[in-house]
Amino acid sequence: MPLEKKKTRADALYILHRVAILLACAAVFYPGFNPGRITTQISRYTSLLTSCVSYHALVGNLGRVLSKGIVQASTFYLLMGASIMMVVGIILAAVGGCMSVGNNLMRRKGLRYPLIGSLLMAGGLVGIRVAYTQIVAADSNRVPPNVSIGFYLFIVLAALILVTTLALTARKQSEPLEEKLGMQEEYHLFLLFLPFLALAFVFSYLPLWGWRYAFFDYTAGGTLSAENFVGFKWFTYLFRNAATRKDLFRVLRNTLAMSSLGIITSWLPMLFAILLTQVNSRRFRRIVQTFTTVPNFLGWVIVYAVALAIFSTDGFINSFLNNFLHIDAHTNYLMSSSHMWIKMLLWGLWKGLGWSAIIYISSISGIDPALYEAATMDGAGRFRKIWNVTIPQLMPTFFVLLLMSIAGILSNGLDQYLVFSNAINQNAIEVLDLYVYNLGIGSGQIPMSTVVGMAKSIISVVLLFGANQASKALRGESII
Repeated sequence: MPLEKKKTRADALYILHRVAILLACAAVFYPGFNPGRITTQISRYTSLLTSCVSYHALVGNLGRVLSKGIVQASTFYLLMGASIMMVVGIILAAVGGCMSVGNNLMRRKGLRYPLIGSLLMAGGLVGIRVAYTQIVAADSNRVPPNVSIGFYLFIVLAALILVTTLALTARKQSEPLEEKLGMQEEYHLFLLFLPFLALAFVFSYLPLWGWRYAFFDYTAGGTLSAENFVGFKWFTYLFRNAATRKDLFRVLRNTLAMSSLGIITSWLPMLFAILLTQVNSRRFRRIVQTFTTVPNFLGWVIVYAVALAIFSTDGFINSFLNNFLHIDAHTNYLMSSSHMWIKMLLWGLWKGLGWSAIIYISSISGIDPALYEAATMDGAGRFRKIWNVTIPQLMPTFFVLLLMSIAGILSNGLDQYLVFSNAINQNAIEVLDLYVYNLGIGSGQIPMSTVVGMAKSIISVVLLFGANQASKALRGESII
C-alpha cells in the first residue's frame, strides 16, 4: 500500500477517534444522555457528571422507597461507582485524544490512555446494567425502571474509542519515532486554551438549550410536550400586555442609564493607572494598588455587608452623628431610592477601579522608553509626556475596551443590583438581568423570563458585531 494512502487512512482513524472522545466528553454534561438514569424517579436534570459527584441527586426522590427497603441503597452506591468509573474513563480518553495531536512518539504513548479509558467506560456500563437489573427486580410501580438513550450512546462511543485505539495501535508506522515527546506550537496553544473553551461551552453555550422553554406554557416541575407547546405566544404577549410593556421599558431605562454611566466613566481606570505610575515611591504604588485591587475579589454580598455597617440605621454614619455631633440621626441610607444610578456607579467604581487599571498599567510598562527620551530631548515636561506619549499609546487599548462595553450595554450584571435591591428602590435599581431573575425565579414566569433573556442575548450579539464594524471603520482593526 502506498505511503500516502496509509497516512490518509491513519488520519481518518485519528479524526474518528477524536470525534468519539469529544462526543463522550460533551455527553457527560448533558442530562438527556445520562446512562445512569435507570429509573424515572431519578431527576431528568441529572447528568452523568452529577451522578458521580452527588449521591443526593440520585436518591433525592427515592427516600421513601429506600426507607421501606423496596430498593437497597447498595444499588445506588453501585450506580454512583459505575458513573465515577465512566467519567474517569472519559477523562483518560480525553488525555489520549490531546496527545494524539503530538508527534509520533507522543501519539504512540498516548494510545494507552484511551485504551484504558474505553475499558473503564465498558466496566461502568456493566455496573449501570447490573444496577438496572436490581431496579427491575424491585416493585416497578414504586420504582419504574428506565433505559436512557445515553446508555446505548455510550456503548457506541466506548466501542468506537476501543476499536480506533486498537486499529491505531496495530498500525505499522513507517515514520521513525522521535527521541522526545513533542507537539506543534499551534496545537500546544490550543490545548492550553481548551479548558477555558470547555468552561465557556458549559456555562455560556450549553444553557442556550434552555431557550426552548420560551415556546411552551411551562411551569416549574412540569414537562415539555406537544400539549403545552404555544409557539410564539410569549413573544407577542411581551409587547401586547400593557403592564409587561411598561415594566420592560422601565428596566431598559435603568439598564441603559447605568451602562451609559459606566461607559462615560470608562476613562477613570486609565487615569488612575497613569497617576499611579507617576508616583516615584515603588512601595507606595504597591500599597495603593493592593488596596484598590482587593475589593474586586470581594463578593457583592460582602460589599453590601460593608455598606450596611456604614449606611444603615445603626451604621457608622448615624452612630458618629449621634455620639460625637449629638445630632439625632436615624436615616437608613440604603433604603432610599434617590440618586440610585449614581450610588450603584460609585460602588462599582470602588470595587473595580483598581482591577480595571491593571491592563493599563501593563500597557504603560510596555511603552518604548525611547519615546519618553525623545520627548525629554524636545523639552517636554511630565504632563506633556503624559499627553503626547502615554495617552496616545493607551488609546488602542482604551478603544477596544470601550467598544466591548458598548457591545455589552444590556449586560450589566445581576449580583450588585440583587443585593442592594429592596421594595423602596426596586423601580430605580431593577436592570434587565435582575428583571429576568425576578420573573423566572421570583414570580415563576419561566417562559416570559426566557423570552426576555433571549431578546437581550440576541441584541447583545448584534451590538457586538456592530461595535466590531465600528472598530474596523474607525481604527482599521477588528476586536473579534
